[in-house]
Amino acid sequence: MAQPFPPAEPDAHGLLDVGDGNRIYWETSGNPEGKAALCVHGGPGSGGRRGSRTMFDPEVYRVVLFDQRGCGESRPHASDPAVGLAHNTTRHLVADMERLREHLGIERWLLHGGSWGSTLILAYAERYPERVSEIVIAGVTTTRPEETDWLYRGVGRLLPGPWEAFRDALPARDRGGDLVAAYDRLLNAPDEADESVRARAVRDWCAWEDAVIAHEVLGSPGYYSDKTDDALMAFVRICAHYFAHDAWLEDGQLLRDAHRLAGIPAVLIHGRLDLGSPLKTAWELSKAWPDAELKVIDDSGHTGSPAMRDAVLEAIARFGRNR
Repeated sequence: MAQPFPPAEPDAHGLLDVGDGNRIYWETSGNPEGKAALCVHGGPGSGGRRGSRTMFDPEVYRVVLFDQRGCGESRPHASDPAVGLAHNTTRHLVADMERLREHLGIERWLLHGGSWGSTLILAYAERYPERVSEIVIAGVTTTRPEETDWLYRGVGRLLPGPWEAFRDALPARDRGGDLVAAYDRLLNAPDEADESVRARAVRDWCAWEDAVIAHEVLGSPGYYSDKTDDALMAFVRICAHYFAHDAWLEDGQLLRDAHRLAGIPAVLIHGRLDLGSPLKTAWELSKAWPDAELKVIDDSGHTGSPAMRDAVLEAIARFGRNR
């Protein structure tokens, strides 16, 4: 069984001014002369976690991590309801990634991430395919409306109690419509909700997310809510903001434009038991992208398993030999 590498301390870090009053946190570790790789976190809004660097041999890779706008150590932080999210969209994040690449003097880099990070990786790679050497995704999503509807409504068929609690936490007038949009209005319109109302909405959102993960065979109860209050507020505000707007992507755009990924080797790793993001999207992407190899992990859900970790380590090690 492959083992992650010991965490390497950053050799450089900083806050990069990306415009609109935003500064994104970045750090590098590993071999300064090594193969460049960018870790793209999920959420959206789940910045601050640094464990993904342990997937890379620090003697082979120059590993870059960054926190997307509004979360982690990036500033301003979306935990403050006065911080607007108008300049926090997929287009902005793609531009931030490219600005970071230029800032660090990197010509091409491997992209690694999963869940929302998968959507952002695909959006970036389809915009800048010449800047991407390889891609490793663990948990494929494209944030299509049907995917968001499944996670926040369809899965309720399997978890009716927790889903009804998620729905009924909203004002009665909003329970029969778009629940994600209703949470977005509640969390991102300070004039309509005081601090206690927003804090309760954050807890209710995370209770639903946790229920979905806990229902998986290897799921961990409290997976999403195991954050500080500020991190939770930023996470849920940003999630609701992105999902209520379909991530500012046309329906099916990332699959439609997968031809732009031609020539980029990739490994798509997906858990067969992923309840929140079913295998269908990964399957469709692999059909649209002949250079991508799909690996289905039979015992894994959305948050992974030892077998999924091994598959990620193997793929990254294999691409590390392409120097």
